[in-house]
Amino acid sequence: MGHLPTSALAFFSPESGGSPNANHIHSLYEITLYIALVVFVGVEAALGYTLLRFRARKRAVAAQIRGNTRLEVGWTLGASAVLLALAVLTFAKLSSIQNPPNSSPGGSAQAASGGVLYASSERKLPPNGKSLNITVIGRQYIWQFVYPGASEPDGLGAPYSYEQMVIPTNTTVTLDIVSEDVVHSWWIPQLGGKFQAVPGYHDYTWLKVARPGLYRGQCAVLCGRGHARMIASVRAVPPAQFDAWLANQKRLIAEANAQAKLARAKLGAQTGAGQVENP
Repeated sequence: MGHLPTSALAFFSPESGGSPNANHIHSLYEITLYIALVVFVGVEAALGYTLLRFRARKRAVAAQIRGNTRLEVGWTLGASAVLLALAVLTFAKLSSIQNPPNSSPGGSAQAASGGVLYASSERKLPPNGKSLNITVIGRQYIWQFVYPGASEPDGLGAPYSYEQMVIPTNTTVTLDIVSEDVVHSWWIPQLGGKFQAVPGYHDYTWLKVARPGLYRGQCAVLCGRGHARMIASVRAVPPAQFDAWLANQKRLIAEANAQAKLARAKLGAQTGAGQVENP
């Protein structure tokens, strides 16, 4: 029974437990909820007392009170104090929500070798400037995740995956969120808030998972008739396992590219009726 109030309150606050930014958002919601509950209970208790104390009685003439300056000033100052406290608390936590920390000791080396990133007012980087940067691409109706490690100067040959993003634990991961067609919304509840994927624009967020696990999410904005199928998940694995997985993805892509190159060469060498124009 002791967990019942906590579970009931958790129903009204965002999920958390996967990444520090999600935890800070959750705690901020809980503090706001507790303050709102105190105000609600106080107002309802005062209302109940007033209804009971000053209820209608026979042969009683109700006092005609035109105003109470001290009471009006009191509740105005009280509401202002609550608003100010919440504003200060929100701004105090905002930097922890927006700004990613450095990777923890034992994180993946990929965070230090993923290329040069530049911070901006939208893109936040860890203090040391090193993170594992993954591009999240939304398209009807699937998520694609592109990892660093392209084999070609123009970015081609980079390892990628669909629907499930694989990340190393104890590693700061920055996300570059884009869309290929319509507006989508990247949302893994336990790892942070929702972020829009808008055609022609870039959106940014970050996450850092301490323990291996699977975190599920979905597109959070109606993007067409196949919206319900546009699911996503993040699988956190130990750094060594992630490095092995990424190397395997690179190998599979290199093999597929080599096979495609041979197929193109074969088609280009055909003559006669089977000849195919190779632009």
